[in-house]
Amino acid sequence: MMILATNWANAGTMALVSILLVFTVLVLLIFVLKLFGVIFAEKSKPVVQTITAASSDDITDEEVAAIAMAVNLFFNRHDEESDVLTFRQNHDVSAWQVRNISKQL
Repeated sequence: MMILATNWANAGTMALVSILLVFTVLVLLIFVLKLFGVIFAEKSKPVVQTITAASSDDITDEEVAAIAMAVNLFFNRHDEESDVLTFRQNHDVSAWQVRNISKQL
């Protein structure tokens, strides 16, 4: 009996208005986000580059050796890996820990 008493014209109007409201808000949100993108976009400044010619006399042999060693250490970090697993052993084990370990076994 309650279904027959429902005013379907008002229910349909309310459903249509709510759906249109949701899509209108979504479209407005898209425009607001695009506006934020335009406002907060980083302005590219013209890059002024000054190129100075460096002669080979400016770098000493020690600096060349330091650069070569740094490049070697950077690119050869993991050349040799051992297959041996090592575990740290804690020799400061208390009686409470020994008791708990023996319960777990």
